Amino acid sequence: MFKKFISVLLVLFSIVASLTCAETENAGSKSKYPLVIAHRGASAYLPEHTLEAKALAYGMRPDYIEQDLVLSKDNHLIVMHDIYLDSTTDVAEVFPNRAREDGHYYTIDFTLEELKRLKVSESFIMGENGPQAKYPHRFPLWKSSFKLSTFEEEIELIQGLNQSLGYDIGIYPEIKKPYFHHWEGKDIAEIALKKLKQYGYTDDRQKVFLQCFDAEELQRIKLELMPALGMDLPLVQLIAATDWGEKLIQVNGTIQNYDYDWMLEKGGLDKIATYADSIGPWYPMLMEIKGDRPRANNVVRRAHRRQLQVHPYTFRADPEKLPEEFDSFNQFLHFAAYQLRVDGLFTDHPDRVVSYLSRDRSNR
Repeated sequence: MFKKFISVLLVLFSIVASLTCAETENAGSKSKYPLVIAHRGASAYLPEHTLEAKALAYGMRPDYIEQDLVLSKDNHLIVMHDIYLDSTTDVAEVFPNRAREDGHYYTIDFTLEELKRLKVSESFIMGENGPQAKYPHRFPLWKSSFKLSTFEEEIELIQGLNQSLGYDIGIYPEIKKPYFHHWEGKDIAEIALKKLKQYGYTDDRQKVFLQCFDAEELQRIKLELMPALGMDLPLVQLIAATDWGEKLIQVNGTIQNYDYDWMLEKGGLDKIATYADSIGPWYPMLMEIKGDRPRANNVVRRAHRRQLQVHPYTFRADPEKLPEEFDSFNQFLHFAAYQLRVDGLFTDHPDRVVSYLSRDRSNR
């Protein structure tokens, strides 16, 4: 009964949101404003990457909703941010003896049936007194009932809502750590592409972007996998700081972090433009501080000269996540939209971003 009530509530929210947006949306000039990408759904309000978070995000009317993809043991695409289950599920309680030697519980070690037995919570960090919420003011830990979902389930939810509500909200999947999946003997990129094709996403006529932090895998997707499948999806090269370890490589028998610095150095964007349509940098990579005020550096301008869109991450309104250079979240958004002039942005708060850009549209 509770889940049915939540479902009805979310649909009603969608209808209300659509009515409030209708007066201010300017269909003829929408492309002049940054795309709003719901980062892991409405993740500021409900546990990330759950179907409930995606339904709530849908009601907030972003342009795209993001899906991070990892593989299960039996090759199902699971929508979750990490290759580990540690920080968003109760896997340590349900399967206490299934951690690897490094102490992590890997999604790839569990079948879909096993994964569906887990409860999902808001992100947490294990402390001396047990799990502590990563974002203290967001949805409380272990309240209500949330589950992991598959890519198919999420696509069907979004496509179903597009049909029933008449909108055209797109998907923005990310292939997570393909190097790890290759080490495990699995080709997550090929599996993801075949699933996208199965659901009708084959080229830029559909609302879809495909993103990855792995440059070599994106080139393989562009030059090998998509041509073989008759696909031509818009690709996004995500850009990380090298010390994050988003990609690991073997060099002379040792494992080390992939060097991302080349991407924003001379010639880097030229190389990216040969296989990708957009870049997805961390937002500080696009700005510099002069005195105590932020201003745009030349990255967006350089990208645009090469016909690359720029979709930075992640814009959060949580007080502890607001960059100290800005007095408010709206000021931060204004800087991104009208000084950086980005083409899209990832946000945990899609309602706040849609509201700001819609209000701004109506006043121009």
